[in-house]
Amino acid sequence: MPADDPSRPLADRLRPRTLAEVVGQEHLTGEGGVLSRMLATGSLGSMIFWGPPGTGKTTVARLLANEVDYAFEQISAIFSGVADLKKVFEAARLRRSNGRRTLLFVDEIHRFNRAQQDSFLPVMEDGTVVLVGATTENPSFELNAALLSRARVLTFRPHGSDSLVKLLARAEAAEGRPLPLDEEARAVLLRMADGDGRAILTLAEETWRAGRAGEIFDAASLQDIVQRRAPVYDKGQDGHYNLISALHKSVRGSDPDAALYWLCRMLDAGEDPLYLGRRLVRMAAEDIGLADPRALGIALAAKDAYDYLGSPEGELALAEATVYLASAPKSNAVYLAYKAAMRAAKEHGSLLPPKHILNAPTTLMRSEGYGAGYAYDHDAPDAFSGQSYFPDDMERPVFYRPTERGAEVSIGERLQHWANLRERRGLES
Repeated sequence: MPADDPSRPLADRLRPRTLAEVVGQEHLTGEGGVLSRMLATGSLGSMIFWGPPGTGKTTVARLLANEVDYAFEQISAIFSGVADLKKVFEAARLRRSNGRRTLLFVDEIHRFNRAQQDSFLPVMEDGTVVLVGATTENPSFELNAALLSRARVLTFRPHGSDSLVKLLARAEAAEGRPLPLDEEARAVLLRMADGDGRAILTLAEETWRAGRAGEIFDAASLQDIVQRRAPVYDKGQDGHYNLISALHKSVRGSDPDAALYWLCRMLDAGEDPLYLGRRLVRMAAEDIGLADPRALGIALAAKDAYDYLGSPEGELALAEATVYLASAPKSNAVYLAYKAAMRAAKEHGSLLPPKHILNAPTTLMRSEGYGAGYAYDHDAPDAFSGQSYFPDDMERPVFYRPTERGAEVSIGERLQHWANLRERRGLES
């Protein structure tokens, strides 16, 4: 079929014919890029292309094979099994015996199970194939360590607005006409693509099909004629973890606007709001702590409010909590104290509490010294006895170190006051 056959989808007709035509992956294909440097040597090594859909992984693999004159074989892990792999490997061995190497492109390589992934190792090691695997999932979690040790992971980035604009310009040049969109609708189309180059071309093609002669679509009419694509977001995979990480770090970084944006991104993508409520509770405990003791209560109240109101009314409570947490003074002092205390508990887990703080309900226990010497703090001056509550064979550690932010300022002053009393009374070193 001719390259300019108008019956072919626009995205296929505009597929780059050289690496120089690839847009959006300049860190790989541009001058000084990883792949450009590799091609300068005239040989390729096995690679894993990791990135979202529509970023050019298949196209780049095919172009690489052309650049070094390798035979290009393509299979999909969704439709292929062990028998298919054996046929591909045998064909590659035959080619190699005739002096030509094979680039084997495996789409959705993470779909192969561990044993199937292991089958690539011998043919990679003996040079039968140069493997280029493509995956939308994090290779660290989805691919065997043995496979990863033999392949270089290259990250393909989602298209930014600049590269999407270039793709639209190419589409308009190929069609010989501008898109029938006003400025606002054009911006909406870019957002609909969600960083997917194939999607922006498909959406453009649908727009041309829908337009009548002389008709210009605004943003509202564009959304009527083109079904909005869901953002690239899998609640069980990287999209989920990347966005919750962005939300958490925005809260920790005291940026309520960014935090609200990521919250809305997740809600818009269909995330479980109660999951977000639980994460807000964790943020309050981990990153605000006692710098603002009200934060934990507000996060819990927001979770409960959503549980009570449901969607969409309850989402406002989550937004309120998000803004409050991001705006609150920050302290991870309790978080650090907890981790330090846990380490100490594991290290000194065999030590018993000192007898003077143990109850003595029987005569035998009293005769063994249980409770002897215990000072009731409410009877002491300042309601503070200063006695030790750690095991006798354990030096007194300091786990909790309040910051000088928010409510922890006064907590720190109070703890220092007690430390001074303890020292003056000579009950602790």
